[in-house]
Amino acid sequence: MSRGQAARRVRILRVASELGAREGLASVQMHDVAKEAGVAIATLYRYFPSKPYLFLAVLEWHIEQFLGGREGGREGGREGAATVDEPVDPAAEVAHTLIALSAKLLDSPLLASAVALSSFTEYASVVPARIDVVRSALGQRILRLLGGRADPETARSRVRLLVYGWWGLFVAMLTEEISTEQGEADLRLAARLIAAA
Repeated sequence: MSRGQAARRVRILRVASELGAREGLASVQMHDVAKEAGVAIATLYRYFPSKPYLFLAVLEWHIEQFLGGREGGREGGREGAATVDEPVDPAAEVAHTLIALSAKLLDSPLLASAVALSSFTEYASVVPARIDVVRSALGQRILRLLGGRADPETARSRVRLLVYGWWGLFVAMLTEEISTEQGEADLRLAARLIAAA
């Protein structure tokens, strides 16, 4: 992808994020995204073949942006973060990352709903390219945090369990099936159990 294409893609994702956060998934029209992003509708569909596919890309882009601002998996200066001299607790770091990511996404409820609904819609249809969660930005971050103690297939399974567990808890918090506090406690427990396995 050329620099211009990458910039165009980011512009589309940014516009879709803004519209989704303001209007929700049902009200966002692909023509409006194209118009506000300054691209032809055909160009938009070349990058993103459907609205749910676009909002799945928005989710992944937000995760990448979030993780890009977290050097080494830790936010600078967060209370309780391990210092250079302190040992890192992989389970605690994974839990903190997933909890902070949830909070960031839940800050914009309409956009969070848009990406959640899109994931259900897109995965129920023919998906142009299934996402390998282990190779995703979030999967790679969790893999690094857990370290290389396990054989590769066990490490991949741990990452899948954590990402899919996080997603289920995120949706449950979004739909208020469980409280944010309960979701965070469950994420800590899941990270501790899976990291210890």
